[in-house]
Formats: sequence, C-alpha cells, structure tokens
Amino acid sequence: QVQLVESGGGLVQAGGSLRLSCAASGSIFSINVMGWYRQVPGKQRELVARIFSSGNTNYADSVKGRFTISRDNAKNTVYLQMNSLKPEDTAVYYCNAMSGRLYWGQGTQVTVSS
Repeated sequence: QVQLVESGGGLVQAGGSLRLSCAASGSIFSINVMGWYRQVPGKQRELVARIFSSGNTNYADSVKGRFTISRDNAKNTVYLQMNSLKPEDTAVYYCNAMSGRLYWGQGTQVTVSS
C-alpha cells in the first residue's frame, strides 16, 4: 500500500507561481513512477508531468517550459513547480504513484485568476 498526500494548492493570479508537494508513505520502495494529473469538471483527468525512478521526466505539451517536476528521495516527496500560470491551468491536481497498481492522492485545488 502507498499513501499520497498533496499540498500547496491555492489561488494565484495569472503569471504567478505555485509549488505542489506530494508526500509518499507506505511501500514506497516499489514505486517506479510518480506523476501529477489534473482534472476540471466535465473533462477527463489528464497527465501534467511524471517522473520515473530513473529520473526521466515527461510533460504535457501545454505545460512544457513552465512546469517542472522533481523529487526529493530523502523526503519521499515529489514536487511540481508551476510558473507562468494561466487561467486554463485551473483544476484539481492529483498526485499518483505506480507500485503494482495506481495509487492516487486526494487532490488539491489550483485556481488561477485572470
């Protein structure tokens, strides 16, 4: 079992920055990829960024150059640094981890005002 707890969401003006954190606990040794997804009402949850145990990363085209995913292995935490935020980045952001199966956090709201 893996438990994920997100934090760092909030309200920010367009052009601003936020940093999301996802703290993992439990069977973390078996996690091979962690990622951030986002969802707005009425739409499918979409990948924002993910980071593999190798250190490789993937980003959605819409966030490339603005968002950065990173991890602190000592703290078992993955971060999503979000810069140059746009109103269209408004969503609930979810952390997930793959460890035999997918685990999800509870989500954190990010609202970007224009």
